[in-house]
Amino acid sequence: MSEAIPAQKSPYGVPVEAGKEYWWCACGRSKAQPFCDGSHRGTGLAPVQYVAEKSGEAWFCGCKATKTGTMCDGSHRKL
Repeated sequence: MSEAIPAQKSPYGVPVEAGKEYWWCACGRSKAQPFCDGSHRGTGLAPVQYVAEKSGEAWFCGCKATKTGTMCDGSHRKL
């Protein structure tokens, strides 16, 4: 199993729509950050589903070190 690669050392602010499903890239290899483009194949890592509870801006983790699923928890400050 491969380890996640930080895509960037800050979160991605993305407009989301309530009820819509998004697939967050957990491996850091996607060219469509912060979302999955299938680049994880063969790594042993998999994207994580996020369903927006409300419309607005969501802050997805870019460093791939978050402990809170898909959202930034400030872990990038410790890298």
